[in-house]
Amino acid sequence: MGTRMQWDIFCKVIDNHGDLGVCWRLGSQLAALGERVRLWIDDATALHWMAPTGCEGVQVIDWLDAAAVQQAAAESAPDVLVEAFGCEPAPELIARFAEASSAGGPRSWINLEYLSAEPYVERLHGLPSPVFKGPGAGLTKRFFYPGFTPATGGLLREPDLLERQARFDRAQWLAAQQIPWTEGERLVSLFCYEPSALADLLTQFADGPEPTRLLVTAGRAANAVKAHLSNISPESPAPHGHGALSISYLPYLTQPDFDHLLWACDLNFVRGEDSLVRALWAGAPTVWQIYPQDDDAHHAKLNAWLDWLGAPPSLRRFHHVWNGFGDGPLPHLETQGPWRETVLAGRAALRAQDDLVTQLRHLIAQKS
Repeated sequence: MGTRMQWDIFCKVIDNHGDLGVCWRLGSQLAALGERVRLWIDDATALHWMAPTGCEGVQVIDWLDAAAVQQAAAESAPDVLVEAFGCEPAPELIARFAEASSAGGPRSWINLEYLSAEPYVERLHGLPSPVFKGPGAGLTKRFFYPGFTPATGGLLREPDLLERQARFDRAQWLAAQQIPWTEGERLVSLFCYEPSALADLLTQFADGPEPTRLLVTAGRAANAVKAHLSNISPESPAPHGHGALSISYLPYLTQPDFDHLLWACDLNFVRGEDSLVRALWAGAPTVWQIYPQDDDAHHAKLNAWLDWLGAPPSLRRFHHVWNGFGDGPLPHLETQGPWRETVLAGRAALRAQDDLVTQLRHLIAQKS
């Protein structure tokens, strides 16, 4: 792997925080290792706040721009083509890749899949997938499954992550974000869709015995919180909390500052794929709202992750209710004890495994 390679990563935005977040982290980590990266994206809007300064070595291309596609098709094909989450690159670019592959020289076509702890991930990770039709006919893709065990592709983790966490100063970061906070006030982050149990959560905080400051991320989470507070008190809504609950609404955060948010909090509510991984690295108790699917396939996916984590019964039940398939009110949440111990043990196991980029480059070197 001594030569510098060209990587083309293709991403279609479904949930621009998750799909694009994963692809941007992947591209940035590859660029930091000296690789050349082109990120093909159909909607790069979220990068304006997620990564406003860009990244040296990563070129962002709008794949809806026909001229950009034609220009790239006329240039040298990538050494590695990454289809993120089952998207389909433009036929012209596949044809250019196929032409270069047939002309000789090792090239790799990777199908980067969604993250899951389900058993099939270990069975399918790294398997070949022959292409039988279209401009790529005759080539072979390889499945690459991120995951939580040594038999999977691992998780995205920057080489300097532990050092940056060790240097992090919570009080300094909160002050820089103009978030009022006093010692003894529990800090909780909220990054969610619109969970039906949100009302229970806010009531639990407001009626609780200890002061809680809820740091609410911009977008759907903030809209959901404000809508609930307006509904319960339309005449005099209290958007910044009541009782023991204080609420701070955050602007859209860059990826580094989203990490800082998770590091600063005693409990993190996250959603989707990218933020779950970042919450695991943060090491605080974590509640995950999984992306809902029409056929309820997300139920099995969530339970598989809870099984891997070794979640205690209270944490498992909290997840079920938070994700809308558990009966009754939310259990009492915890920021210490088994919830914290479980996440720390999971993080330790993950740290002992190679990260995703290391494994991906190793797979490509093996197949070259």
